[in-house]
Amino acid sequence: MASSMRSLLSDHSRYLESFRLFLENSTEHQCMLEFIEKKLPGIISSIGNGKSAINILSVGGGSGDIDLQILSKIQAKYPGVTINNEVIEPNDEQILSYKERVAKTPNLENIKFTWHKETSSEYESRMNEEKEFKKWDFIHMIQMLYYVKDIPATIRYFHSLLEAKAKLLIILISGTSGWARLWKKYGPRLPLTDLCFYDIKERLSQIGLKYQVYELPSTMDITNCFIKGNKEGELLLDFLTETCYFSKTASLDLKNEIMEELKKPECSEEKDGKVFFNNNLSAIVIEP
Repeated sequence: MASSMRSLLSDHSRYLESFRLFLENSTEHQCMLEFIEKKLPGIISSIGNGKSAINILSVGGGSGDIDLQILSKIQAKYPGVTINNEVIEPNDEQILSYKERVAKTPNLENIKFTWHKETSSEYESRMNEEKEFKKWDFIHMIQMLYYVKDIPATIRYFHSLLEAKAKLLIILISGTSGWARLWKKYGPRLPLTDLCFYDIKERLSQIGLKYQVYELPSTMDITNCFIKGNKEGELLLDFLTETCYFSKTASLDLKNEIMEELKKPECSEEKDGKVFFNNNLSAIVIEP
């Protein structure tokens, strides 16, 4: 790995800029919303049975756009029931965006929001120190497991907090996605310090958890990545490789190899003169 290459996470503003472009150019949120619309009502159908209040924990809640969609489905299933929604999120800007979103959204009167500015591991440490073992009716971890040091231990901990009829929802990149191929093949040559990818389903089976998997087809238009000097393309390449200024700091060999890889059918599909990266996600629902 060239010494001048550094993780995209080391430059927060560039990370956010590339992430915004990723969302604009991908069907990531659309496929999640479709899952929430069609599948989530069945998944949450018994989490609040006989309860006067439903406790929800959002681990890595970000700016809250997906959280509020989830909450609307829980409200629809359990009208009038009090919902306690606690959010673990380490980033100040994201928490601020979440609070602004809540302030603009109608019909949230029966939901109490609490934000914890910390990582999932900091939350776990704090709860253990305070000897607080609060149980939850629904816990979700959406696109956040890449940033934890010990994925199986993190899943085990939050799984231990589930009530008897609760569910734990994890959404992350699918093992069939272009991401999986790219990171497995080139991860050792990129500054993926905090990011890792492996077959989470295999690990869940090893831990002995019962789960169901839903595959969420998704694509990202990466055509601009192949236009030399295109600013948006360079930002998307940063996001794909999790490398700050990848085009400027990566060795010519590595750059050429990755550009070739991105065009392969295992990573992307060419259609109508555009290149669409395989951004498939897996939604994993774990039983108590």
